[in-house]
Amino acid sequence: QVQLVESRGGLVQAGGSLRLSCAASGRISSMGSMGWYRQVPGKERELVALINSGGSTHYADSVKGRFTISRDNAKNTVYLQMNSLKPEDTAVYYCTGIYVNREYWGRGTQVTVSS
Repeated sequence: QVQLVESRGGLVQAGGSLRLSCAASGRISSMGSMGWYRQVPGKERELVALINSGGSTHYADSVKGRFTISRDNAKNTVYLQMNSLKPEDTAVYYCTGIYVNREYWGRGTQVTVSS
């Protein structure tokens, strides 16, 4: 069983920065691809960024140039550095990770960007 636990999000002003982390725990060796999604009420969950075990990344167009995903394989932890935040980035952010061909999800953390 794999557990993914996100760090606490928070409230930040537009233009500010916030860093999220997500640690995978359990009887695991190395996680596969990991990433972040986000969801606002009434809308589908959307991809924010993904990173594979080799470090290749993929970003949603809406966050390119502002967000950076990274990982520490030794710690099975993925990070999301969010800069130049906008009110439209307000959402619940979910961590996801693949282990042995199965996808796992964190419980989510709220990020609120005030204008």
